[in-house]
Amino acid sequence: MGSAAGAGSKGGLGQVLSGVAVAVGLLLFLAGFGWAAVTYRPYTVPTSSMAPTIDAGDRVLAQRVDGAEVRRGDVVVFSDKTWVTGADVVKRVVAVGGDTVACCTDGKLTVNGKPVDEPYLPKGTPAEIKGFATVTVPKGRLFLLGDERQGSLDSTAHLTDAAEGTVSRGAVAARVDSVIWPMKGMLALPSGFEVLGPVSRQGPLPLIEVMIVAGAVLVLGGAAYGPVAARVSRSRTRTEPEPVHVG
Repeated sequence: MGSAAGAGSKGGLGQVLSGVAVAVGLLLFLAGFGWAAVTYRPYTVPTSSMAPTIDAGDRVLAQRVDGAEVRRGDVVVFSDKTWVTGADVVKRVVAVGGDTVACCTDGKLTVNGKPVDEPYLPKGTPAEIKGFATVTVPKGRLFLLGDERQGSLDSTAHLTDAAEGTVSRGAVAARVDSVIWPMKGMLALPSGFEVLGPVSRQGPLPLIEVMIVAGAVLVLGGAAYGPVAARVSRSRTRTEPEPVHVG
């Protein structure tokens, strides 16, 4: 009698904990997806102008940001009618309003006279960029380049425009955080630009992923408790010895 009561008590507690795990898991799972939907936008990059960081056809997640938040080194999504009508463009910000950007010194791009390390460039990329000497970026605007410098239609392709190839901060819609297909993961932080000032940090995507995965594990684990517990109980019942009656 005592054994049966103890088993029933444990079973009831297990069911309660199972329900709590499922509820918490659902909350984490849905909150993670909701946060991602509000914070990020998916894009497919159609060209190889950002290779090898982002290849043609790669699917990326970009955090919705205000143009005022953009810093040097960010890979951003923007739309500018003087570049491409009705299409989003993905490039890397190398200079912001007030900067003087030039090519090149000792094989490196310079911003405000300081050489910038760019480890994301393809190996063997020539230092010189054809037709590009020095540009001073107007206030409130950005100068952008592709990581694949030889095949990118970036600011250097628009130097003869009135804005000398620069783009308004207001044209920026999002900052790329991660390549999700194929699964290349988070973009490396643009550490080479730290000599010029603060750089952007990664968005909340890693935390969102933890929430979604943890939520899924809790939901599956909690939901599996009932069938597993029932199976264990049946197994114990079959293995218990028959009671012996004396007299």
